[in-house]
Amino acid sequence: MTPPRRPQSLDATRRQLLVRGAGALGSLALGGALLGGSSSRLLGGDAGAILSPGAPGPHFPGKAKHVIYLHMVGGPSQMDLFDYKPGLKDWYDKDLPPSVRNGQRLTTMSSGQARFPIAPSKYTFQQHGQCGMWLNDMLPYTAKCADDICWMRTLHTDAINHEPAMTEMQTGNMVTGRPCLGSWVSYGLGSLNQNLPTFVVMVATPTNREQEQAISGRLWSAGYLPGEHAGVSFRSQGDPILYINNPSGVSDSVRRTTLDGLKQLNQMTLDRTQDPETQTRMSQYEMAFRMQSSVPELTALDKEPESTWGLYGAEAKKPGTFANSALMARRLIERGVRFVQVYHNNWDHHSNVAGRLPSQCKDVDQACAGLIQDLRSRGLLDSTLIIWGGEFGRTIYSQGGLSKENYGRDHHPRCFTMWMSGGGTKGGTIYGETDDFSYNIVKDPVHIRDFHATILHLLGFDHERLTYRFQGLDGRLTGVEKASVIKELLA
Repeated sequence: MTPPRRPQSLDATRRQLLVRGAGALGSLALGGALLGGSSSRLLGGDAGAILSPGAPGPHFPGKAKHVIYLHMVGGPSQMDLFDYKPGLKDWYDKDLPPSVRNGQRLTTMSSGQARFPIAPSKYTFQQHGQCGMWLNDMLPYTAKCADDICWMRTLHTDAINHEPAMTEMQTGNMVTGRPCLGSWVSYGLGSLNQNLPTFVVMVATPTNREQEQAISGRLWSAGYLPGEHAGVSFRSQGDPILYINNPSGVSDSVRRTTLDGLKQLNQMTLDRTQDPETQTRMSQYEMAFRMQSSVPELTALDKEPESTWGLYGAEAKKPGTFANSALMARRLIERGVRFVQVYHNNWDHHSNVAGRLPSQCKDVDQACAGLIQDLRSRGLLDSTLIIWGGEFGRTIYSQGGLSKENYGRDHHPRCFTMWMSGGGTKGGTIYGETDDFSYNIVKDPVHIRDFHATILHLLGFDHERLTYRFQGLDGRLTGVEKASVIKELLA
């Protein structure tokens, strides 16, 4: 005889049992905190913020409540933009001294070169602001904001190729599958607007598309965090979000009835299995329905005053441009979105720096400065952290052919420049020094772990305490190796 079948509600793997127990304990802890008046919200969280069950909220009052992360995909050339080395003009076409390279690994794109000829930057630089920051003359708008920006010249990473470097920059680890920074912020701070995602991603289209890198949703994945904390990708063509609009012939009332039926079915599954992903699916269906009214209002740029186009430039009117994405980032932050990530491609300058860098600078220069000024004028800069940078830097030696008017540069993880503005950072700070070749760090290194720890500190988190239990371990953005908050960057 066939034995009687056990109810599915009794079927549970060890992992499901642990997940259920963790959720129950998290709910109890959160409930106790609220009743006892020691909720994490009282330590600096936003009034009315909606936290996931078990989410910690900030550990102390953070100055930043939102983040706009502008990722320059490919690795901008630090010595052609920010890390001015005028003495290298005398080194043109001379070999990089072996004592400088010191046996450090190279990519296969230049490791086979017979020599490593030094390529001084062909561009002109000037000092700006009271801080005296040297900037490429192709960044005139950014230059006017020099004292509003915290400059970091000594970032360094473990990865030497794009995919692992971008993964480490976003998730703290070169191995895929970890939650990204935006997901950690979503999990830790919660939502301020039930009608828009907490974490939004936009991929801007560069003017020059000569050598773009492949990027994918893995970079804005929630990893082992609940799926609701993954980034939601906004598109520049067609509907901003796929499948947000009703199919042809389906009215709002029919859509509502359909969703109500799906919710009942999903609730039955949730009651039986206690699978948190089912809860995520239910909440995302409801979010999509609410976004049918919130997204059209969000994207109505014709309501912007004429002064907006003076800040961001005429390109901001064109969907998909970096300037348009920067303006959309401000509108999203205004409406309570916690984390906005903008990717801008084609910074991988293996060749033709002279032909590509000018258009890249033009794409981002006015929009970045406009974003800083716009947020300040609206009283949002102090609470919004802007981050600008790539996944690594470039080599001072030329990859391939070299002339005084053109050259290429290979990947360089040993030192590169990034900047931050607002959100509790100390504007006008120039942190760290590199050697005469912008090849090695000689003072104040900043590893990616330190960078992430500092960002989390600005948001009100102790990076060692912002954790999530997964497969028996307390996972965290900064991993298990030592990471330090760079206090010199804080206002």
